[in-house]
Amino acid sequence: MRNAHAMETQARELMERQSERLDDYPEKSKVAAHLQESNAQLRRLEQCLDACGESSSALKDATQSIATNAVAMAHSMAGDEIPKNTFANNAFEHFEIAAYKSLLALCSAAGLESSRALLKASLEEERMAAATHHL
Repeated sequence: MRNAHAMETQARELMERQSERLDDYPEKSKVAAHLQESNAQLRRLEQCLDACGESSSALKDATQSIATNAVAMAHSMAGDEIPKNTFANNAFEHFEIAAYKSLLALCSAAGLESSRALLKASLEEERMAAATHHL
């Protein structure tokens, strides 16, 4: 769950950086909508962590944020920044899908059936984003 929280922190940072650079592109509204979804997913993961008696890892969250900002900076200097971001976003969506599927598979064994609905909601949002090329 901590890794998933760090993953969503990374997604949020990524979309915040990208939305700053999409003023001339229609995708800006899609990125903004998905950013709202990522914030909701972070809140759901925090509820799941609370149910486990755990909290997010500040170190993991910070590490992902720093790495994401470095990648965003590198992409911003490229002439093909938008296609690079599109490729990376598509891959990241599928990574998020895999992470949520894995967490759902572990719910029963971990005694966390109460987290199942929260994780399923996030999984469905990620599937929808990937299917519609949301980003």
